[in-house]
Amino acid sequence: MGSGDSPPGTSDTTDSSTSTLQRAGIEPPAPETQTPGKQKWKFHLRPDDDDQPQDWWFCSTAIPLLAATTGPLANVMSIAALVTSWRNNYNPANPGIDADSTGFPDPRWCLGLNGASLACGFVGNIFLLFNFTRRIRYIVALPLTIILWYFATGILIAITASMDEYVPPHRPEQTYSQGFWHAVIAAILYLVSSMILMLNMLGYFLGHYPQHFELSDDQRNLILQTMMFFCWLAGGAAVFAKAEGWSYVDSLYFCDVTVLTVGFGDFYPTNDVGRGLVFPYSVGGIIILGLMVSSIRGFAQELGSTHVIKSHVEKQRTHTLQRTATTDFEYEHLKALASAKLHHKKLVPISEPFDLTRRTVNFDIEKAVTPAPYESHQKIFKVGPVTASLRVLRQVSSRQPKILLMKQEKDRFDAMRKIQYDTHKFKRYSALTMSFIAFGLLWCVGAVGFWAAESKSQGLSYFQALYFCYVSLLTIGYGDLSPKSNAGKPLFIVWSLIAVPTMTILISDMGDTVIASFKRGTFKLADWTVLPKAGLWRELLEKYPWLLLWLQKKSQKAAEKRRLAAGMLVGPEDNEMDSAPTMEQVSELDNLDNQALAGKLAIAIRHTANHLKDDPPPRYCYEEWAEYTRLIRFSRLSKEEIELAEEEQGIVEWDWIGEDSPMLADSTESEWVLDRLCESLNRYMRKQDIGVSAEEKSKDV
Repeated sequence: MGSGDSPPGTSDTTDSSTSTLQRAGIEPPAPETQTPGKQKWKFHLRPDDDDQPQDWWFCSTAIPLLAATTGPLANVMSIAALVTSWRNNYNPANPGIDADSTGFPDPRWCLGLNGASLACGFVGNIFLLFNFTRRIRYIVALPLTIILWYFATGILIAITASMDEYVPPHRPEQTYSQGFWHAVIAAILYLVSSMILMLNMLGYFLGHYPQHFELSDDQRNLILQTMMFFCWLAGGAAVFAKAEGWSYVDSLYFCDVTVLTVGFGDFYPTNDVGRGLVFPYSVGGIIILGLMVSSIRGFAQELGSTHVIKSHVEKQRTHTLQRTATTDFEYEHLKALASAKLHHKKLVPISEPFDLTRRTVNFDIEKAVTPAPYESHQKIFKVGPVTASLRVLRQVSSRQPKILLMKQEKDRFDAMRKIQYDTHKFKRYSALTMSFIAFGLLWCVGAVGFWAAESKSQGLSYFQALYFCYVSLLTIGYGDLSPKSNAGKPLFIVWSLIAVPTMTILISDMGDTVIASFKRGTFKLADWTVLPKAGLWRELLEKYPWLLLWLQKKSQKAAEKRRLAAGMLVGPEDNEMDSAPTMEQVSELDNLDNQALAGKLAIAIRHTANHLKDDPPPRYCYEEWAEYTRLIRFSRLSKEEIELAEEEQGIVEWDWIGEDSPMLADSTESEWVLDRLCESLNRYMRKQDIGVSAEEKSKDV
């Protein structure tokens, strides 16, 4: 397509690039059709066995797990609302004190509708569980769960509104009990769970994922652990209510404070039966809670590494590709363009070997054109045929020396190393930032709720509410402040079940960042004081090169005298055996025969196998990668084929910034290299066996 046929809005640089492709005899890629806005919302139901790529990962994975957590919690709240009267009479001796109020029976219609709401919520939770285990089809189970939870929400809203309208408590002698506020919270949880599941169903109707929940075994274990925890909480409340003579809602509050290890001291066992039950109940509850928190953190890390971190890596790679130059002219142009954009903060362009014909990404001379994000997973950096334009240019260009090719590729290697470092830093501190945000929201917003709930019963100010939430989040539990109102205790149960695990996850994330920094500082202080570390002075001298050079000259003179006295020992020193090769040493591998390369292959296998035990796993420099690639190639290709491959594809068989880069692999670099080296050794041994067999046959003949 020539420049005259370009659609309106296409830049001149794109037209010139297209015409250049035509003159070179290459068909330009067909323009992608733009999907109209109204087509984005077209329903497309995918079958259960569909293995096509999926998106809307939050709706497909996080929402089902969130609903599996809020659903059982809503059931527990609904049980507490059913077994507790909704109105209380104040004690005339202590008017206005919720803790000293007693309940009286509710109307029969209230109990019946409350039981119907609990049944709808419980059955909806059962259908959701069957959906997770694929006992019932997604398209059947999920709508039933949503409808039943909406019914439960509607019934609870109707009876709370009717209670307030027709049979409200007579103020100031009466008030609403904890059961009423448990019903309000249950209605909110059912409503939120239904609405987020509707988002999950919307993603299925729009074709973003097939008709089943994509959950791993760890995520299914999280669902099981969540249900076990709430069963433990609700069942323990019933047992302690019977043993201590408490109401069910007070016993539920006591079990929550016990399992979360807050321990305000406002409720405690008063007889030996209750004290004996605390032993197994607290241990079992803490174990289940710990398993659940560990699974939640693992799930959050899995989501982050699968979607957020990979998206960050892809963004960094795309940003780096924008600065990739294939010729000296493009290099200077992009360098000037970066300087003009950022003035004092300059982005250095990344050089790329001109002869690497497997690169299929195109860069315009006037403006670097970056492929679309989805194209980078499919079209970039694939091994393909030599393009016509590069074939013509290759005829008039001489073959670049191997050292020059290695230096050009090392530039891209260093760029990918920087992406790795930035991604590792981003992964740690993004998780810490999210945990801090969640902690701050739960702390400040929770304080607003307790301020509103407890201001009338105990005159709590907002600062006191902040203090109370902070003490509860850290599970300190002084006991000077604790929920005393009928609205405050149900609120604390729900808030604490969310806040305390969040605080635990925050501390765990701090262990990888802030606490690790303090730990390194402590070790550094010990190295310089009470526990001196070997080689520490070397690090100090490297900061002052002039002093290091002077000491090295003195040590060299002393070493020469010792060698003369010892008779001039020959052979490599021990510390040189594991040193990284230089580019010149790697290029000299071409002069070795297969037997010598096989010997180096065995040594490389031994070294990489030893690296598997290192913690943290080592990262190889570019020269080591080039050497390993040569040892991998020699058993598969002849020397001439290797030279041709290096000329066309580069020193290594992949692009460092491409999606096939070994730096993006899930395994460590040592594991990745060791696997390929063993494959090379296996190929070499098979070739030797074939050669021996051919020799024996020729002798027989």
